Amino acid sequence: MSAQPERGAPALAANGDEDELARAELYGLLARLWHAPPDAALLARFRAPAVHAPQSGGALGAAWQALAAVLRETTPEAAAAEHAALFVAIGKPEVFAYGSYYLSGYLNEKPLAQLRADLAPLGLTRAVDALETEDHVAYVLEVMRYLIAGDDAAVCTLPQQERFFRKHVQTWLEALCDAVVAHPRADVWRAVAEMTRAFVQVEAQAFDMLDS
Repeated sequence: MSAQPERGAPALAANGDEDELARAELYGLLARLWHAPPDAALLARFRAPAVHAPQSGGALGAAWQALAAVLRETTPEAAAAEHAALFVAIGKPEVFAYGSYYLSGYLNEKPLAQLRADLAPLGLTRAVDALETEDHVAYVLEVMRYLIAGDDAAVCTLPQQERFFRKHVQTWLEALCDAVVAHPRADVWRAVAEMTRAFVQVEAQAFDMLDS
């Protein structure tokens, strides 16, 4: 994993630009961490000096350093236990990771239907064997990665990135991050949440600058 945090606000440029690829990689890394506990291979990459070069400047750099430090210290077993405690339950989990819950108070509600309607023109559908619905945090972050680094020039555009971000990311991800950070059993995912929140804030600022 070569994902690196942004150094200040990301430069929203054409696909293929170094900053754009860094954005896509960071979205992909966060999607991976929200989807499932990190395995030994992923944790080993965070112990590589090249990945953990100190980042300086701003909340995003600090959040990245904190995330890297936590992932260096944890184990696959400890991360799996924490993930299960927070997000997995036969009934109600400790923390919901779905947009519909934060936007409507319930799962599988209108926000999910609206998301599916917006995904259809992009040619994106949920895998048939996927357990999570499309409003899972990992799914929407992966969609952002695709819109930045995908190879469909008609779909993977900056305006489409902003539309999706404004409607399906900015509207609820910080509430999820707040819920995780406040949970007493969160450790690895507290750092993941802090990193996600900082990145969402930087992305929002960058899109605001484009609109001004």
